Amino acid sequence: MMNTFPERAFDVSIAEQHAVTFAAALATQGKKAFAALYSTFLQRGYDQVIHDVAIQKLPVVFCIDRAGIAGADGPTHHGLYDVAYLRTVPNMIVSSPMNEQELRDMLYTASIFDDDAAWAIRYPRGRATGMALRDGFEKTDIGKGRIINEGDRVAVLSFGPIGKYVIEASEKLYHEEIEIGHFDMRYAKPLDTDLIDHVLSNYDSIITIEDGSKLGGFGSAVAEYVASKGVAVPVSIMGVPDTIIEHGTQRELHDEVGIGPDGIMAEIKKSLGVLINE
Repeated sequence: MMNTFPERAFDVSIAEQHAVTFAAALATQGKKAFAALYSTFLQRGYDQVIHDVAIQKLPVVFCIDRAGIAGADGPTHHGLYDVAYLRTVPNMIVSSPMNEQELRDMLYTASIFDDDAAWAIRYPRGRATGMALRDGFEKTDIGKGRIINEGDRVAVLSFGPIGKYVIEASEKLYHEEIEIGHFDMRYAKPLDTDLIDHVLSNYDSIITIEDGSKLGGFGSAVAEYVASKGVAVPVSIMGVPDTIIEHGTQRELHDEVGIGPDGIMAEIKKSLGVLINE
């Protein structure tokens, strides 16, 4: 980036607070500022996010890398808290695309977005999947999810790339004659309440899943909305538990905390009352 656009890219080193305020200053001058930081180190700039960006209603785009379990970088680098600490901030959009195509389109949409709000786009550590990408970019609707597939009784609402585990689990369950609804929500703030209303009208229970803290994150946002509706649809929140996550590969740690495909299958069967043979 710095070689290609030497006058448009700036490396502030390990000074995340400065990066946030620098981006805010650029935004005050009509620039579209993208601040690329690790999730775990954006925590250092939380004060600046609130005071220098959100209060000023500046359209800074936060590109949040290593969101979720980071794997081999160890406990200091897991990006588990960004959804919880950002969705409480006014004038803030919080999103997570499931795949590369959605990330490209979301970044493009953020580049032409001109409302009085910042936008956080979170994505995990790791290589691209190699999926086929179409030429060009498409503008997406802010705060709108998509239906992966409809099913019976149980709806799984996924947030971000963890949704690929849901697809893997649902394909295995299909061979056991269990068909679930799967909804890629994309946004923790604003929530796609129309899509959640559809789920509430057509399913007996909801499971949310995210690669982040289950305390105060995407699942909490869904549960809060469901509670406000006063409907008797149970919400089970899957995410990273309230503990320090140690060293390991991403898949090992996802499985360890129960948000890998096997954990998803077990939670779905539990919701359906299916006896699980250990």
